[in-house]
Amino acid sequence: MSQIHRSYRSMSPDETADLARRIGLGLRPGHVLLLDGPVGAGKTHFARSLIQSLLSVPEDVPSPTFTLVQTYDGTHGEIWHSDLYRLSSPDEVIELGLEEAFETAIVLVEWPDRLGDLAPGDALHLTFVPDAEDGRRITAHGPAAWDDILPGDTDA
Repeated sequence: MSQIHRSYRSMSPDETADLARRIGLGLRPGHVLLLDGPVGAGKTHFARSLIQSLLSVPEDVPSPTFTLVQTYDGTHGEIWHSDLYRLSSPDEVIELGLEEAFETAIVLVEWPDRLGDLAPGDALHLTFVPDAEDGRRITAHGPAAWDDILPGDTDA
């Protein structure tokens, strides 16, 4: 299967939010984004910005760290935002209903390593890495089907 790789550099929260909004434009139910990176790398800020860009009526988008999953009615369909940091087993993912959501909603997953073998093969992987200059590098990789959704590289 053909894969794509893109790399972005964000020097501010506004640039990260802009990238999230640009990706959000092409998302539809069945699209899954797996957000990986250390604590404080910008995963939740990215997810909030993307979700807010898909809401017809603005609303607060809290971190799902304690609730594990937050759902929203977006302009392109239902949106699920999950934070799996506190899970200890992929079996707990099944209890949350994420497997079904992978097929019927736009799903953003923070700490996707907790999914184990349940991670969808057609998901877009976004890795957030803080860099030495107070910015972050965001790399994207996934199946070639994501090519039309992702903006061009901004990291030379």
